[in-house]
Amino acid sequence: MELKKAVGGGYPHFKTPLLSSSFFNRGECQFGSIFLRFDRIAAQLQYLQDIISQCFLFIVQGFLNLDKPFGWTSHDCVAKVRKLLRMKKVGHAGTLDPAATGVLPIALGKATRLLQYLPGDKAYKATIRFGVRTTTDDLEGEVISSQAVTGLNLEQIEAELGQFVGRIEQIPPSYSAIQVDGKRLYDLARQGVAVEAPMRTVVVSQIDILDWREGEYPELDLSIACGAGTYIRAIARDLGEALNIGGTLAGLQRTVSSGFSLDDSITITTLEAQVTDGSFVATLSDAPLEYLPSRTLAANDAKCWCQGQKIICEEQLLGENLRIYNENGIFLGVSKYLDGLLTPAMVFEPIS
Repeated sequence: MELKKAVGGGYPHFKTPLLSSSFFNRGECQFGSIFLRFDRIAAQLQYLQDIISQCFLFIVQGFLNLDKPFGWTSHDCVAKVRKLLRMKKVGHAGTLDPAATGVLPIALGKATRLLQYLPGDKAYKATIRFGVRTTTDDLEGEVISSQAVTGLNLEQIEAELGQFVGRIEQIPPSYSAIQVDGKRLYDLARQGVAVEAPMRTVVVSQIDILDWREGEYPELDLSIACGAGTYIRAIARDLGEALNIGGTLAGLQRTVSSGFSLDDSITITTLEAQVTDGSFVATLSDAPLEYLPSRTLAANDAKCWCQGQKIICEEQLLGENLRIYNENGIFLGVSKYLDGLLTPAMVFEPIS
């Protein structure tokens, strides 16, 4: 980092005493070869504070709950955060399509190692347009067929929605990040290669109707709570097929993802402002892991656990993964629990 000139000119050095003999009778202090009056000290301290705040950007770690804007890829968001925070180690949980908006959890620094332990539950607000079929199962693709809908009512839709709740079989859209023989489906689709996506079992815990708008191409707004790997585009497509009229996703907003909610998210614009004024604070690294049970270890056990040793646990604990803390409440990492032993799975904060 380039050292700027101190207030009053010249570069600060400390070879001469900070306080000169004239300090007591002139109300001034000597800083290098420059005499600074008290009214300049505040500006000098502010400069040093700015330097320190910029340094913190290089060591920040934790999570950022980002409200992804329309048209951005998840990678675009990661690249923007890297640039704003001047960090290399940045990752995200749960890819969102460019046309989707909403919660995109961003991991910063060492928190990227915790992405695999985030909860998989997600929730969406989705708009389905009936009478339209597209190559991508949303409005971003080419239209395969389009025909005005007549006679469709909400009762018919409600009768079909039940089959999409619970453990269901789903064929992902042909334009998706799923790999077949090591290649992404969307890459194969763009090359004109026809590949049948493998059937997947996903969990949809709840679907609620939010709004219904009639017309030539009626639209249905839904609230959907589901597990990881669920494609809302596939639900839109399959619901349209169940009604024999076709359907495609016309809008999607993720409201919950990996322990983060839309209500607590911030936009790119807000993040830029917070970084500029120095008010940005990352979410604590262990905050989204609160769904896991926790265990506090005594000082010696905590040290041994951080060094890779298994720790005997006489308590009967629920869950395969646990959060581990020391007696000072510092998050140490994630442990596997099996047969009465705590085995380090990921040491986040080593103790030497």
